[in-house]
Amino acid sequence: MALKIAQRAQRIEPFYVMEVAKAASAMAQEIAHTSQPMIFLNIGEPDFTAPPLVQHAAARAIAQGNTQYTQATGLPALRERISDWYAARFGAQVAPSRIIITAGASGALHLACLALIEAGDEILMPDPSYPCNRHFVSAAEGTAVLIPTTAEERFQLTADKVKAAWTPKTRGVLLASPSNPTGTSIAPEELQRIHEFVHSQGGITLVDEIYLGLSYEEHFGHSALAMPGELGQSVISINSFSKYFNMTGWRLGWLVVPEALVPVIERIAQNLVICASTVAQHAALACFEADSLLEYERRRAEFKARRDYFIPELNRLGLRVPVMPDGAFYAYADCTEAAARLGMSGSWDFAFEVMKRAHLAVTPGRDFGQAAPEQFVRFSTASSMAQLREAVARLTSVLIN
Repeated sequence: MALKIAQRAQRIEPFYVMEVAKAASAMAQEIAHTSQPMIFLNIGEPDFTAPPLVQHAAARAIAQGNTQYTQATGLPALRERISDWYAARFGAQVAPSRIIITAGASGALHLACLALIEAGDEILMPDPSYPCNRHFVSAAEGTAVLIPTTAEERFQLTADKVKAAWTPKTRGVLLASPSNPTGTSIAPEELQRIHEFVHSQGGITLVDEIYLGLSYEEHFGHSALAMPGELGQSVISINSFSKYFNMTGWRLGWLVVPEALVPVIERIAQNLVICASTVAQHAALACFEADSLLEYERRRAEFKARRDYFIPELNRLGLRVPVMPDGAFYAYADCTEAAARLGMSGSWDFAFEVMKRAHLAVTPGRDFGQAAPEQFVRFSTASSMAQLREAVARLTSVLIN
């Protein structure tokens, strides 16, 4: 008898980023001993790891036996340090009681969607956007409604588009600022207009802010939680220790919710996950030490330097980046011209041709939505400057020389 697969599982599409990564890893093994090993610009993972104080804190927690369950909402001390960080970095007053420590940003989104989305609810999202976010909506029996965006809109939703798309089935919006794959943010004034409308409709505004620490421009580097009055209290923010804090494999994130939602999220977390990693939580306390914060800011400057070098080079090579990323470490490039030079007709074939000719792994746009995915590829600039320079040299050889 054939095994019956649940419909919710069948609705989850493959994560093509990982499919490309598997192909690149296989090729990397084949060419490992050649003069041109594979360069991976396809995965959004910082080349930096947790700084020394964080590593030492983890080792100390293990040595001292601080490894048992925490509260489902997380260590009180960690919630307090995150609250202090919001105040110091973003001028946002976020009570520790509103902060829930989760198993990564993925865990935060999963909990929020389970708590707030009913079967048949629709959640508005920009197209392009990070594919896993829409699958969290689907896993909660909701429907992600992708709204095409343009470069002129910074590939982000606008209040006008949200109003135009709103129907009786709409439950709310799920935004990301800065965004994966584009590295672009929503202007604070536009985000406020969106949330004001959503709030007036009794809807929910979820904002993925996992790259917020890696904002490079003052105008965009603001948390949604800093909106005035009830607006800042009612927005739901998802964040993570993975990107700015360089703790990807530690699987630690957090969720900021209205006070009334805390016991609901806590109850779900108690049953589904018990708590986030205790060792990772104790380690994360050291993220907010002065020396660690100085190191994170040094690294943020390095990520900005990589962006400032790499984007003009892509434009020179005919891989036009229509909007300069203001955060994160991505470049969403139009590969139409470059693909034509190689006799390719779309981003999927272009990505594999570049992998074959230049031993360079990039991500085609297929994952990120339905708005011209064949036109774009995503480059990650999370690799070292040396790797980025070598990538440019290889692309130049393939596309220009």
